[in-house]
Amino acid sequence: MLKIQEIREIIKLIDQSSIHEFSYEQDGAKIKIKKESQDVETVVRNVMPNPSVEVQQPQAIQTQNTVIDNTSQEVNEIPKPDTSNLHKITSPMVGTFYSASSPEAGNYVEVGSKVSNDTVVCIVEAMKLFNEIEAEVKGEIVEILVQNGQLVEYGQPLFLVKPE
Repeated sequence: MLKIQEIREIIKLIDQSSIHEFSYEQDGAKIKIKKESQDVETVVRNVMPNPSVEVQQPQAIQTQNTVIDNTSQEVNEIPKPDTSNLHKITSPMVGTFYSASSPEAGNYVEVGSKVSNDTVVCIVEAMKLFNEIEAEVKGEIVEILVQNGQLVEYGQPLFLVKPE
C-alpha cells in the first residue's frame, strides 16, 4: 500500500514532467493522475479497506494561475523576422526529436552551425528506430524550432536554415 508521502512525491514528479496522464495500481489501491492545461486532477481510491491508512478521496490539486492585465500598459511588439528566404528542414515522420546521438554526446548542430547537404542535424525516433535527418541544403542554422525529446509530426518544421 502506498503511503501518503509516496503519493505526494508521485504527484510532484508528474506535475514537473511532460506526462499528461498517469495510472498506477497495486494491492487494490489505484492512482490516476490526469493533467489538463494548468489544472492537475488527482483521484486516489482505496479499493480494499485498510483502517491503518487514511486516504482522502478524491482530491484535486490546482496549480496557481496568474493573470497579468496589460490593458493599461503600452505593448511594443517585436516584429518577426522574414523567414520566406529560409529553408525549413521538416520531419519526414511522426516520432520523437533528439538533438544528439546520446544524452552524453553533444548536439549535432546549434544555431550558427554551418551545414551541407549530407550533414546530420538530428534524430527522429519512430517505433524504436532511430532515423538520422540530414540538412539537404548547404547553409547556416538560424533557428531550432523544437526541443530535445519533443514529439514531432510529419512535415513539422524542425530547423530554419539560411541557404548559401
